[in-house]
Amino acid sequence: RAGQAGQTAARVVSVSSRGHRICNVDFDDPHFMHRPYDKWQAYGQSKTANALFAVALDQRAAAYNVRSFSLHPGSIMTDLARHLSDDDLRALGMEPGSAPGHVPEGRAAGKGGDYKTVAQGAATSVWCAASTQLEGLGGVYCEDADIAPVLPADAPNSATGVRPWAMDAEGAERLWQLSEEMTGARLEE
Repeated sequence: RAGQAGQTAARVVSVSSRGHRICNVDFDDPHFMHRPYDKWQAYGQSKTANALFAVALDQRAAAYNVRSFSLHPGSIMTDLARHLSDDDLRALGMEPGSAPGHVPEGRAAGKGGDYKTVAQGAATSVWCAASTQLEGLGGVYCEDADIAPVLPADAPNSATGVRPWAMDAEGAERLWQLSEEMTGARLEE
C-alpha cells in the first residue's frame, strides 16, 4: 500500500559494514573462479554488494513510496568471530576467546568508538527503519544513527563514511542485473 504524499510506506534496511572499504565488487569474477580466493576480499565484496543493493532497490521502489538504506552497525564482537583464527582476531584488535558482545579494554564503545555492544550496534538499523530524518530520502548509507558522508576512494580507513564505489548508481545497476541473471528472479515493476 502506498503511503500518503510525502510519507514512506515501507523501508528496506540492508546491513553492510565498513568492510565495504576493502574493495568493490569484481563483476568479472564475483565467485573467485579465476583468481585466488581471499576471505577478506570476499567479505569486502559482499558488504559493497549490500550497499549497492540498497541503491538499486531504492531506484526501483521509490515511486511506490518504498525506500531502501544500507548501514554500518559498528564493529561488534559477535559469534561470527568463532570462524576467525586467533591471528585474525588479534589483527582486529580482539583477544582470542573474547565473549560475544565484549568490548575490548581501551576500545571505547559508542559513537566514534572502535567497538560497540550488540545493543549499540542495533541502534543504526532501528534508526534507519524509523527515523523521520530519512523521510523522502533513500539509497543512502548510514552509520552511528546518521547519514554517512561519501568519502574519496583514498580516504583514511579511520574516517567515518562510505566509499564512492558502494554508492555508485552504475555499479548498483550492474549488481541488480547480475543478481537477476544468477537467481532467475525479476522484480516486476
